[in-house]
Amino acid sequence: MQLQEEKYHILKQYFGYDEFREGQELLIDSVLGGQDTLGIMPTGAGKSVCYQIPALLFPGITLVISPLISLMKDQVGALNQLGVHAAYLNSSLTANQYYKALNYARNNRYKIIYVAPERLLTEEFLTFAMEAEISMVAVDEAHCVSQWGQDFRPSYLKIVEFVEKLPKRPVISAFTATATKEVRDDIIDILMLITPTVLTTGFDRKNLYFGVLQPKDKFQVVRDYVNSRRSDSGIIYCATRKVVEEVCQRLKSDGIPVTRYHAGLGDKERRENQDDFIYDRSPVMVATNAFGMGIDKSNVRYVIHYNMPKNIENYYQEAGRAGRDGEPAECLLLYSGKDVVTNQFFIDNNTDNQELDPVTLAIVQERDRERLRKMTFYCFTNDCLRDYILRYFGEYGENYCGNCSNCLSQFETVDVAEIALCLVECVKSCGQRYGVNVIIDTVHGANTAKIRNYRMDGNPNYGRLAKEPVYKLRQVINHLLLNEYLAVTNDEYAVVKLTEKSEDVLACNVQITMKMAKVQERQTKEKKGKRTAKGASAGLPGAEFTEADEQLFQKLRELRLKIAREEKVPPYIVFSDRTLTLMCVLKPETKSAMLSVTGVGTFKYDKYGKRFIDCIRENTPAAVDSEDSMGADCHARIE
Repeated sequence: MQLQEEKYHILKQYFGYDEFREGQELLIDSVLGGQDTLGIMPTGAGKSVCYQIPALLFPGITLVISPLISLMKDQVGALNQLGVHAAYLNSSLTANQYYKALNYARNNRYKIIYVAPERLLTEEFLTFAMEAEISMVAVDEAHCVSQWGQDFRPSYLKIVEFVEKLPKRPVISAFTATATKEVRDDIIDILMLITPTVLTTGFDRKNLYFGVLQPKDKFQVVRDYVNSRRSDSGIIYCATRKVVEEVCQRLKSDGIPVTRYHAGLGDKERRENQDDFIYDRSPVMVATNAFGMGIDKSNVRYVIHYNMPKNIENYYQEAGRAGRDGEPAECLLLYSGKDVVTNQFFIDNNTDNQELDPVTLAIVQERDRERLRKMTFYCFTNDCLRDYILRYFGEYGENYCGNCSNCLSQFETVDVAEIALCLVECVKSCGQRYGVNVIIDTVHGANTAKIRNYRMDGNPNYGRLAKEPVYKLRQVINHLLLNEYLAVTNDEYAVVKLTEKSEDVLACNVQITMKMAKVQERQTKEKKGKRTAKGASAGLPGAEFTEADEQLFQKLRELRLKIAREEKVPPYIVFSDRTLTLMCVLKPETKSAMLSVTGVGTFKYDKYGKRFIDCIRENTPAAVDSEDSMGADCHARIE
């Protein structure tokens, strides 16, 4: 059997898919051809398949370098459920477990071994690696190798030294979900990839709704949102441990099945809480950003950021943990001005890069402050939120997605040239010495001690915009910063400065308009009414759920949960929500029909297929009574 046929056979047999997703086949062919490869694909786009399928076709072992224990545990568990022998080597294993796993590896028991970068240069692992046939080294979360990335890990620098010690250089593949052009180039240089195939499939995930709210009571918004989605799994990210504890406790007192995760908890409690979330015993997780990297839970229906993250990279990676099964999911960010202060404190007191020299550390901090500003602009822009994120990563498209809070709000285009002129003149007349708040308070005519102490009440622009609401002045100055008519310094005090474009404003040589919401206080987007299989299966575009389909879906979920508890695995490992959705639409009653459902492969059919077919038959009596029923018709279409 040729490689082309073999890769499709493995895709169907083990993963249950008939076709590759965008970019997967090109990357797989590159790896199978012995070419170094770099894949930049959004969360949920199927990066792991790009190295797992070649690993099953290569004669030797594939080592997957992975940064977090939770990531290894999830992926190894999923592979073993698919019938693939895999293992992980990290600090969670006892000494006996570690040596036992190494012995199994020496006896060629595993095709795929996940290993922490810290283990690569240890004597025991090096001894094994020098004797083993290693066909490929796959670097997951490859952005961790770059100190210009958002999650630099010095241990990733050991990868090159490890590869150089091997008697024969294997194929090197690297994958990440978030990488700007600078980070991408860094990955290629540091990992010393040889004329690599580089593919960026695009960062857009159309199934995700993005929304930004600036509520007066954040917790009230969260409580109402979670209560309206009691059957859904979600993550609520908070900036600090204190906020995690507070939000979790208040949700728990409301009877919501919730758990928590942050670095202040003991290892045992963190592990138990993570398992409660993954196994849907506590479907709502309140956590700091210490949680989630590598969590492959496919049925997360929403991610709420209780506080604004410090950069777009972190936000998009964390938000991307929603909707990994391709079904609709929502990503909400609740912004307040305190979030900027908190993140600025984290940047100024960062201890993660103590090994850097003072000059490099200063450059890194300057970069982090610039990223924080761009994250803040995201919270204020009235343009398409999805487009803002995509432009950050170098993609350009239409400034309308139809699936974010801005695109779904009513806006009007407003001429703000006079307001802009006053703000820029105020910055110039005060000698470019103050921050945003002082400028706004001055033009608004605030009578505060700070304004009097700075003698800004004597500024020629004092009180000129007293009739304009403060929120509007803030929107305009953010618009000026976003479009580089003004700038702020990269230091602790963020002083507003003039730019080259400021002269155009002062000379009245530029027309400045911006979109403003007709209603300032936006409400949380209503939950979608019906589950849909849209885009999930060829031949059934936009198939809507009936009430009977929804009842069947709940029955299939109950069966999935029962099987998951029997096998002690997370429910989504059995079948994803997307696969259950398709079962409800197609109502397969034969083996061939069930194998046509996306996500059902031969191995999983042999384990679970008959039980799900029986459940479908029991809960769709019409399909059993009549051959020309909708169920039979579906079979005819897909067989």
